[in-house]
Amino acid sequence: MNEVSEAGEKPSADRRPIAARQSGFARWLTALLLKTPITPNQISVLSIAFAAIGAAAILFAPRWPLLYLIAVLCTQLRLLCNLLDGMVAVEGGRGSAVGALYNEFPDRVADSVLIVALGYAAGAGWLGWAGALAAALTAYVRVFGGSLGQAQDFRGPMAKQHRMALISLACVLALFEAALTTERLVLYGAAWIILVGSFLTCLTRTRAIVSRIPGATSP
Repeated sequence: MNEVSEAGEKPSADRRPIAARQSGFARWLTALLLKTPITPNQISVLSIAFAAIGAAAILFAPRWPLLYLIAVLCTQLRLLCNLLDGMVAVEGGRGSAVGALYNEFPDRVADSVLIVALGYAAGAGWLGWAGALAAALTAYVRVFGGSLGQAQDFRGPMAKQHRMALISLACVLALFEAALTTERLVLYGAAWIILVGSFLTCLTRTRAIVSRIPGATSP
């Protein structure tokens, strides 16, 4: 029987490579969760809750800058959920038939609420929506490659972990910026980097997909 990942897929082909899986802390947390009845799908949904709290913190942080710290914490907790749902599913053997849905859909929601909130906090709501759309397209391209029988491609330059790292860094820098000025240049710049970087990620992943198709010409 094939091993099933958090997405109900073969981990060797379609599991995001994350070095943190090998850390003692991640393994300890996984062992702790396996002592409870929690499922990988519930952990995936919990990531939405952390993202929503983080998004609210980003929205109100320009008025109360200390909320940037809450935003950073919740963004990292969202990523931790993304790590642990897979470890509980694969290493813990708790994968389910609907794991593929719970592995993808909560990610798209969590991504969107954080990126949209970033745009509004930067004073450019449209930029947040555009960034969220571009981020969703990176996942679409990845999954489309998988639908062609290829290994899913998680490359950047603005994959999920890169987007979350950038948002976290932007919040830290915005906290210092708030002590000096009322401008929101850090958030605005981060929103643009996510937008442009996500489109570049779509391009790099698409080119990689095409390069694996015999007889195809790269775009």
